[in-house]
Amino acid sequence: MGSLFPLSLLVLLAAAYPGGGSARRRRAARAQGPGGSSPAPFWVRISPEFAAVRPGSSVWLNCSSSCPLPDGSSLRTQLRRGQTLNGTGWVSYQLLDVRAWSSDVLCLVTCAGETRRATARINAYKEPGSVILEPPVLAGSEYTLRCHVTHVFPVGFLVVTLRRGGQVIYSESLERFKGLDPANVTLTHAFRARPHDLWQPVTCHARLNLDGLVVRSSSAPITLPVPWSLTSTALASTSIAALVGILLVVGVAYLRKCQSMQSRE
Repeated sequence: MGSLFPLSLLVLLAAAYPGGGSARRRRAARAQGPGGSSPAPFWVRISPEFAAVRPGSSVWLNCSSSCPLPDGSSLRTQLRRGQTLNGTGWVSYQLLDVRAWSSDVLCLVTCAGETRRATARINAYKEPGSVILEPPVLAGSEYTLRCHVTHVFPVGFLVVTLRRGGQVIYSESLERFKGLDPANVTLTHAFRARPHDLWQPVTCHARLNLDGLVVRSSSAPITLPVPWSLTSTALASTSIAALVGILLVVGVAYLRKCQSMQSRE
């Protein structure tokens, strides 16, 4: 009889705490696929995956997953954290006073012992300090234009365009540049101008395309100098026209004088 009480006690404990009392096992069982053989695949997403803000601004990131009962979720970042909001399958984090030019943020979710992650990048953008178009250099019949875009970030999202009147002369995207600091950019382009292009304004334009946010800056307009060959031709034409005019005046005066003399006789 002395052994019956401990046996009954063990049975009661097992009935009160089915599955050994492990909450982790119950979550793992829910996350497993049919038959409980292996964990069901799940995804982790972070939104937005890219954000560009002015230095000192704040931004919200939403971390979500398809895990029905996650073991836990977290956010890894060097940026300062603010408020946190959560709901079924998602957690939103506020990041404050963003001043680093480029920061990677990791969202991690653990489901049935497996951890998956999603990555976002936060950039603090800097619009160009200035856009300067140098006076064009003429060599023979070819013009060289040089445009300077100063202290801009991120350079990889910059497009620099040269325009003559309303037409694009040249445009270049700098997406191959991956630097994480503000930089100065110089674009050089050589081309041949047609005569009717010489009196049209030429401008340089810088555009930052930040995932829907577009920041634009432009240079002051300049005018292409007239080539010396065209100037010489124009001067020669003007001189010839003036000479012809003088000869005509002299000829008319001479004819009138002759007619006057004949009338007197």
